[in-house]
Amino acid sequence: MEAILRPDEQLRVKDLVVRFYTYEGIVKAVEKANLNLKKGETLGIVGETGSGKSVTALTILALTPLPGKVEGGSILFKRINGKVDDILKLSEEELVKLRGREISMIFQEPNAALDPLYRVGEQVAEAILSHRLPEMLDRAIESLKEELKNGNGGFSSKLQLWAYNEMKKNPDALKLKLVKKLPIIGKTISRKLNQVVRDEIIGLLRLMEIPDPERVVDSYPHELSGGMQQRIVIAIALACSPLLLLADEPTTSLDVTVQAQILDLITRLKERFGASIIYITHDMGVIAEISDRVAVMYAGNVVEVAPVIELFKKPLHPYTKALLEAIPRPGASFKSIPGTVPNLVNPPSGCRFHPRCPHAMPKCMKEVPELRRITKEHYVACHLYGGEGYGKHSDSD
Repeated sequence: MEAILRPDEQLRVKDLVVRFYTYEGIVKAVEKANLNLKKGETLGIVGETGSGKSVTALTILALTPLPGKVEGGSILFKRINGKVDDILKLSEEELVKLRGREISMIFQEPNAALDPLYRVGEQVAEAILSHRLPEMLDRAIESLKEELKNGNGGFSSKLQLWAYNEMKKNPDALKLKLVKKLPIIGKTISRKLNQVVRDEIIGLLRLMEIPDPERVVDSYPHELSGGMQQRIVIAIALACSPLLLLADEPTTSLDVTVQAQILDLITRLKERFGASIIYITHDMGVIAEISDRVAVMYAGNVVEVAPVIELFKKPLHPYTKALLEAIPRPGASFKSIPGTVPNLVNPPSGCRFHPRCPHAMPKCMKEVPELRRITKEHYVACHLYGGEGYGKHSDSD
């Protein structure tokens, strides 16, 4: 049976189960998580450390960290060609084409995402040449034709033109590999393509509002500030205009001023590139600023999903209420959530939040609550509420 998404959907995570096999036991990291993402929207995922936010995001890219293993569920994604694929069923070859081109990720630590041994331009170029080589070759060919037409090109231009046409036919052709190994000719062949890619990178860095991009493109990561490094990571993620951008707490390591700049930049770039975003954070303030809808995760479960304004005005799940009450307010005493996040090797039975919940009932200790629809777009997994099960309403809703 062919996988189906609603016309406005970009992604749907259905009953996702992820386990980690460790010496301490089996960590039940994600337990039947359900999410959906609409085209062009920003879905915020919020929760405490250990709630399964990052594992869910990495699994969407089929990069579940070892010793993790996906043991159930599906991740349906609408591709550029309109076809819907289950990411978990794609071959490694297909996944390589998907990552960076159709789904990209901004990681939490720019220092960890950037290689200190390579210049900024080389690292952005890798993403562009991996997925946009035919486009770059076409630009180089047009430029060379223009040179020859105007009488500015000679043997070098003709050689490059021949090489790029051959690369379009077959990038792995043996004769190309042999020619590239020749000392002077090898460098000559790459000259125009390198210039075209460099111009593209400089334009991309300018879009990231990086001052003096001509200098930055030749810099090493350690020569840049944390905020600048994060802008480079965003440039790499957006280099191929992906349909989906996963942002895993990209501003955590930055100071408040730079954090605001990066959030504003992501919001404006989303509009420009038309991407859908999943933004992961533990900061409810960031969620309020950047999200259209919010999914709240606790101990591997999605416990509430709602439009951002509705979630802040009328939270339903006791955990969501506790998160909002824990936000520091001027003149008010700090209110923390009692208890601790459970050990997921031996999680609580029934609802995983029941040991910390002020409304816990005997039923909560025995039965896992299903994510149910309370209003049109508001879902909650709690025995205090009834409603329709997630995904059981018609596609026309």
